[in-house]
Amino acid sequence: MSFVVFADGSANLPKQLSEGISLIPLDYTVDGQAMTYRGDIDSFDAHAYYEKLRTGSVIRTTLINMHCFMSHFAPVLKNGLDVIYISMSSAISGTFNAARNAAEELMEQFKDRFVHIVDSRGCGFGNGILAIRAAALWRQGIDARDAATILDTQVPHTCQYFTVDDLNFLKKTGRVSGITAKIATVLDIKPILFGAEDGQIISCAKVRGRKQSIAALAKKYDEKRVRSGEQQVFISHGDCLQDAETLSALIRKITPDVPITICQHEPVSGSHVGPGMLGLFFTGKER
Repeated sequence: MSFVVFADGSANLPKQLSEGISLIPLDYTVDGQAMTYRGDIDSFDAHAYYEKLRTGSVIRTTLINMHCFMSHFAPVLKNGLDVIYISMSSAISGTFNAARNAAEELMEQFKDRFVHIVDSRGCGFGNGILAIRAAALWRQGIDARDAATILDTQVPHTCQYFTVDDLNFLKKTGRVSGITAKIATVLDIKPILFGAEDGQIISCAKVRGRKQSIAALAKKYDEKRVRSGEQQVFISHGDCLQDAETLSALIRKITPDVPITICQHEPVSGSHVGPGMLGLFFTGKER
């Protein structure tokens, strides 16, 4: 039975990787002005966006509500197809619960259909990688229920590590205290953060200086990576392309032939980590 793969703008997918994936738009505001991000990272003016964050613009984000999910999923189910949606982590957003509630209601209406919500326990390419895999399973003709099982088992192996240039953005969302952010700024301490098994964003290391934080990301890749010809590496950045290219070069020293995708980080979760965010995403033995 065929199915449709859904993700949303938080998946951070450039156009060449989004084939077979239907993207649900994300709404946010910039200084009170309503904006909609439709997942088109290639046309997203990231420099202008992150400049606004640098100069103090106020960004407000909203989750995707249950009604929105139902409006996207219902037409697919009416056409006799199943649905798999790759959600950002349930630990950092209510989006997963809204999607799950929509799925439960729709499966009551369409009793012969199947709707599965994958809790990626991640964000950015942390759920984008799983969306890419879901589309690959669809192209292979895998049944929706079997694909859902495969995707759920891959969640613990989807690694995401990142660092930020300014802890004050994480302070605003309660990830670090004001005192911690102030001390870290004065001492030039950079945290290495990752999406844990439960989907929470936590610190796994602290280093001094940007150069050391980039090296620490590459070290995590070397420690956790799966030694497989199917390995792919994804790097997203908050308007710091040179740092992303430096990280890519370090990854190349470890695995010279691995495919690496570099792109800007999307605006919604980007507002929480700020300009200078540098993220590394790959398949690992464990998180």
